[in-house]
Amino acid sequence: MRWTICVVGAGKIGQMIATLLKGSPHYSVTVADRDLAALASVRAMDVATQQIDASDPDGLAAALTGFDAVISAAPFFLTPKIAAAAKAAGAHYFDLTEDVAATEAVRALADGSATAFMPQCGLAPGFVGIAGAALAQEFDALDSLHMRVGALPLFPTNALKYNLTWSTDGLINEYCNPCDAIVDGELIKTRPLEDYEVLGHDGVEYECFNTSGGLGTLPETLAGKARAVSYRSIRYPGHCDILKLLLHDLGLERRRDLLKDIFETALPRTDQDVVLVFCTATGSKNGSLREKSYINKSFSRVIGGNVWSAIQITTAAGVLGVVDLMRQDKLPSHGFVRQEDVRLSDFLATEFGRLYQAGDVSAAHQAA
Repeated sequence: MRWTICVVGAGKIGQMIATLLKGSPHYSVTVADRDLAALASVRAMDVATQQIDASDPDGLAAALTGFDAVISAAPFFLTPKIAAAAKAAGAHYFDLTEDVAATEAVRALADGSATAFMPQCGLAPGFVGIAGAALAQEFDALDSLHMRVGALPLFPTNALKYNLTWSTDGLINEYCNPCDAIVDGELIKTRPLEDYEVLGHDGVEYECFNTSGGLGTLPETLAGKARAVSYRSIRYPGHCDILKLLLHDLGLERRRDLLKDIFETALPRTDQDVVLVFCTATGSKNGSLREKSYINKSFSRVIGGNVWSAIQITTAAGVLGVVDLMRQDKLPSHGFVRQEDVRLSDFLATEFGRLYQAGDVSAAHQAA
């Protein structure tokens, strides 16, 4: 069955999603945005476009009517409007948001819906939740699950050792908003930039610290089943200290508009990046305490004749993998759907989930 997809948002992730869908025999894709210049770039990729205004709910619902599914690759603050329009149009809905309030709005819309609503489908939240849930299921009794993700420049040159690779608004939300976690068996909110740790992989040292939104609904699912569950962002050493200077000492956590301007003025974007997913779980299995990790390391690559960054590929593959599973009737087709409802093996077997397989370090070590 060939599905028709409308991607709302013609930015870097929207263009990557459209490229992957265009190369599949199972989908036809249209990209919608109000920015004519962005749409012109999409048309140059030989992808259909439609100009819409997400602030017009009736016009948006009319534009989305007739599509099997809607994928929001728009800014997080447009999420509730796009999700409501998808419901009115009778389409399945997917998005990439890390924003907790936006996700709660989508959950409310999903109540009693005849179509599926699946937010937080990118990398983190998204794929990392699928991988973390798969790890948790390997234990007879889970003790702890710690998930860490970083989208990093391959060649850092500034003091932050960081380049912009995705949404600046989303990045600032991660650094400033409260973080969901399970601590000592209790579902709580923790502060961003805390619970600092150092880890190494392939001879490279990284630092990790709490950031918001990456766990999705997993803390709710594991409440009462685990002693500790956390999500932390991976950065190169020194990044966290500078963030604390900017956000706390200089008060920029209260001036997010200014912080965004500083980041976008001072930090160049790069396509030469790496995405590292590092999940570790401990628990009881066959009567003994065991630990197991899942590691995935993805790089930028050429797809469709163009170079795409690792964060574009992993984010787009994250949402399209679950879209493909729904098309195949392997996920619930109505109501609210969580990332942990997805089997990791099913996801990796989809035409889009296979993009993660090249970076699956854990599988490579098992094969060896």
